Amino acid sequence: MKAMILAAGLGNRMRPLTLYKPKPLLEVGGKALIIWHIEKLKAIGVTEIVINSAWLADILIGELGDGSQFGVDIRWTREAEGLETAGGIINAMPLLGEEPFILVNGDVWTTFDFNVLLDVQLNDDLAHLVFVQNPEQHPKGDFTLYAGRAYTFDQAHAGENLTYSGIAVINPKMFDGLDAGKRPLAPLLKEAMLEGKVSAEKMQAAWVDVGTPERLTALDLQIRQGMYV
Repeated sequence: MKAMILAAGLGNRMRPLTLYKPKPLLEVGGKALIIWHIEKLKAIGVTEIVINSAWLADILIGELGDGSQFGVDIRWTREAEGLETAGGIINAMPLLGEEPFILVNGDVWTTFDFNVLLDVQLNDDLAHLVFVQNPEQHPKGDFTLYAGRAYTFDQAHAGENLTYSGIAVINPKMFDGLDAGKRPLAPLLKEAMLEGKVSAEKMQAAWVDVGTPERLTALDLQIRQGMYV
């Protein structure tokens, strides 16, 4: 199974930290955010990793290289300008192939065991999403979870409103027939949910959207204090 880490964002909310360093290279617990993900993927045997790049791409690629230092094989895509989530994935499809792959946002941190993603059977589904309890900065959540299925708020389905963690298993068929270019992922997920083609689970692990310098600093301190051992 392959994986893709999304790492092309500008990191505007993290300025000034991201003026000279791409957001995925910001460190918590003495290690870059993206390296936490690479090591977790390697630990479950996923060694073919595609990473997209845009902002300060040369610095990011120069730091991680071909992945051999981590025991993985990293393939890179470059975006002249950020193509957003789905656009970045479509641009990387020649490297990802036709089988379901693990998708990870480069700007989250978690103790979630990626190993469970290897057991996901999509069958006719287009995606399997991992949700988390709504963080204080996003109290209303993104989608509804009920009996292992994901629903949009528009479907007004019974269940628990939760936040998408940025971790998923994606079926490449989700992007069939779509043109390259700038495109977010959320509308495609919602469309798939309306068709009843998205499964989901709620994460029982620590998770942080490292979206601001304050959250970065707090997480770094928590890791160093051994809170997540």
